[in-house]
Amino acid sequence: MELTVTSEIVRGSDLQAVLAALTDRDMVVVAPNSTVNTGMVTGDQRHVVSATQEGGPGAGPTRQGPVRAAYLKTARRRFVPPAGFEGASAALDTRVTVLVGEPGTGRETHALNLLAHGSEDPVLVQIDGGVPLTRWKPRARGVHGYLVMEPPDPLGLRAWDLSRIESSLAEAGARLIIVLADAPALVGALEDHLGMPVLRHHPPDPRKVFAAHLSDGCSVDETRAWWLSAVESGRLEELLPDGLPPRHAAQAARAVAQSGLAGGAEAEVLRRLAWDEGAEIVARAQTDPSLLSYLLSISVYGGLNRSVVTEQADNLLQLMGTRTEAEPVGSSPHGHSPADAGQRPLSKTLRILGAHRTQRAGEGAMGAVSFLWPGVSEVVWEVICRDHADLLPLLHTWLAGPGHEADQIERAGRAVAAMAVVTGGRSMELLHRLTAAPSPLAPQVAAWCLGAVAQHPAAAKAAAAQLDRWSGSAEASLREAVAYTCRADYGRLTDEVALRLLQRLMETLGGDADDLLGVDIITTALTQRFEAGDSSSRATILQRMRD
Repeated sequence: MELTVTSEIVRGSDLQAVLAALTDRDMVVVAPNSTVNTGMVTGDQRHVVSATQEGGPGAGPTRQGPVRAAYLKTARRRFVPPAGFEGASAALDTRVTVLVGEPGTGRETHALNLLAHGSEDPVLVQIDGGVPLTRWKPRARGVHGYLVMEPPDPLGLRAWDLSRIESSLAEAGARLIIVLADAPALVGALEDHLGMPVLRHHPPDPRKVFAAHLSDGCSVDETRAWWLSAVESGRLEELLPDGLPPRHAAQAARAVAQSGLAGGAEAEVLRRLAWDEGAEIVARAQTDPSLLSYLLSISVYGGLNRSVVTEQADNLLQLMGTRTEAEPVGSSPHGHSPADAGQRPLSKTLRILGAHRTQRAGEGAMGAVSFLWPGVSEVVWEVICRDHADLLPLLHTWLAGPGHEADQIERAGRAVAAMAVVTGGRSMELLHRLTAAPSPLAPQVAAWCLGAVAQHPAAAKAAAAQLDRWSGSAEASLREAVAYTCRADYGRLTDEVALRLLQRLMETLGGDADDLLGVDIITTALTQRFEAGDSSSRATILQRMRD
């Protein structure tokens, strides 16, 4: 016997047939969209059958929802229209439009304002990017526009799919914008494949974004007036550099509005922003060695050519790969390896880390790489030394081998010094290990560190003790580091301290090749100090040389 269970109420005349069927041991139940229990039941049972969602027979629920009215109003008030915005809105008359641009540059805000343009109180709906548009259809009425962010396969749409969607949108009186990340040949493929209009999103001027957010979000008239005046006069170059993404410009405006600072407080706002940004990106990168290697490379070599940052990040990633499983980088459960570095475009890596590429005269074809806000590097070192001290030995090994250019050697040494300052001199214990590394540049890196910490009490005390010990050491690399530290361009040692150390080095010289190199460094140090010194310094140097 076959029994079909439906959502209809069983009529009284059929009740006995149903009861008889329940005693049949060979019963087959066909129950689409129902739940059937064939066991013993005590008490009531109820099954609620919901109607199939709009979108065709058998289609699952569409993952979409309204854009919150308050969010949309704020996005409209603070929107900075790009050039040609009025004309671009006409492209929506075709019902389906594509907006292409770099992620993180305000594409969603641009799309929402296009959909809302011309309506006093628009109703907009956002569709989940995972919803297949080939099966999607708009609501019958009541929605002005739909937004979908980065569907996985935009080229999977066929002409007949697009025709169906356009017809449905026309009947509903609505429009659809598909937002995509820019990619090579994407625009041409969309235009050739489907003939749909494609708009390019260009990031707005960060100064205009800052001004719009500040005007809307700051309730203190004096504060708002001062900062808007500073924007107009171009006095906020560090806070609002060219190429700053809209999100960061809005963040800067929010920091000003919340703090109420005015009248030359750019440095204070920058410190707050750098601290928040630095702590956030360290947390973001700690479970991903590829991100972490780039984060630390930018912290050391930011402002130098992109090739330098990339090469040093690769070197650090290789060192991370040699650590044992008992010494993981961070606590990633994903098993990252050095091979992961090539799986993420550099542009995305920089975007995640709050960094960017700049192209200025003299920087080469590839440009330089740096953080968006200059104080982030210092925050990164502070967070690493405080919360991830297990990384410090690895970092000293890495920094022992910079490139041969003088600016890279100096950057590496100052990074080692930054760790010494943050740790109150405790990380100076690792400097012997750095100096003894096989890299021929390691003594120079150590010298930059020893010279740079001279103005920081706790680290300076540890550095002075090491210089005294190393000046009489049997290890040539340690003596070489002392000799470099005594050079005027490597640090801040006084003439008296430098001459005392140099004299001790001379007293320990032998006749091997390493000592001959030491003589050359000592000679350069004495010459530099004599040329740069005043009459008193020169007299002291001559007296020491005579002795």
